Amino acid sequence: MTQNPARCGMRAAVSAGRRIGMPDVMASGFSSGIIVSNERIRSIPSMTPMMPYAPAMDTRQVEYAIAVADELSFTRAAHRVYAVQSTVSAGVKALETDLGVTLFERDQRGVRLTSAGESVLPALRALAEAEARARIAADPGGELRGELRIGVFSSVSYLALPRVIGEFHRDHPLVDLQLRSASAGSGELANDVRRGRLDLTLFGLPASAAAGLAVHRLSTTRYDVLLPADHELVGRPSIRLADLAKERFVDAPIGFGNRDVLEAALARRGVVRNVTTEVTETAAIPVFVAAGLGIALLPELLIPPNDDVVRVPLTERIDWDFSVVTRTSPGEATRVLLERLRAAY
Repeated sequence: MTQNPARCGMRAAVSAGRRIGMPDVMASGFSSGIIVSNERIRSIPSMTPMMPYAPAMDTRQVEYAIAVADELSFTRAAHRVYAVQSTVSAGVKALETDLGVTLFERDQRGVRLTSAGESVLPALRALAEAEARARIAADPGGELRGELRIGVFSSVSYLALPRVIGEFHRDHPLVDLQLRSASAGSGELANDVRRGRLDLTLFGLPASAAAGLAVHRLSTTRYDVLLPADHELVGRPSIRLADLAKERFVDAPIGFGNRDVLEAALARRGVVRNVTTEVTETAAIPVFVAAGLGIALLPELLIPPNDDVVRVPLTERIDWDFSVVTRTSPGEATRVLLERLRAAY
């Protein structure tokens, strides 16, 4: 029988094994919880309306399915979960059989989620998170463990993030950390959090661009002008936008937070720039400025040390918010890292 996880209200009995019932995370009005038992993990119907049966599932199979959904590749998923591809394929197939639905389409074009897979995936993620919380609760030491997927900008070496993550790893070595960047910038990273592919991401767009997510502002910094050392404007205490009207600019592509925020601010002032060079690595922008390809406007926080360019304050104040985005109900590891990031800024 095809099961609809959006209607499966139940409780999961958790023991030393790795089988757990599907929670009713996709529907409101259904009770769910975790029962710790010495028995084999099994599905226990709740007392509220539900489907007549919900299968017990191996949480390792759930992990495989989530990895395939994230990577859209059985090969990459197997590498991620430290298993051979045949094991991942068999595990996903067994999960599909248990659920009575096909989660993935597999053909010569690759791997894609089916419509049923799109519907089931949020429940699978919630199930994995619930298991992680249960294991933490059952651990007398309360040690954090599991996986934490972090979205980062293409260049982060000059931010506090590496130090914060290093300290987090030393304090919580059982948490596996995965850092991922996005070629399309903050918007793509936020979408990955929304789809469940990331737990937390750095974010450089206004909060309105992360609808349905929690936006945590870490700091606000203003834009400065970057000039080649031999530029005629070097030596001024500040530079007006009007002084830059005829300049060529080096910038990140549209979609990157620092670029989109700046374009919106300039448009409100009626300023149109001539961006002749686009660079996906923000840290490389000063290098191209030094090479004479143009000047740049960058948030102070994103300007790495470079002796070959001169930084001058912009007379008109344009601010850029540096934030972190999470789901509205993040996991414990995400919350711990978020607090460390807040403290760092």
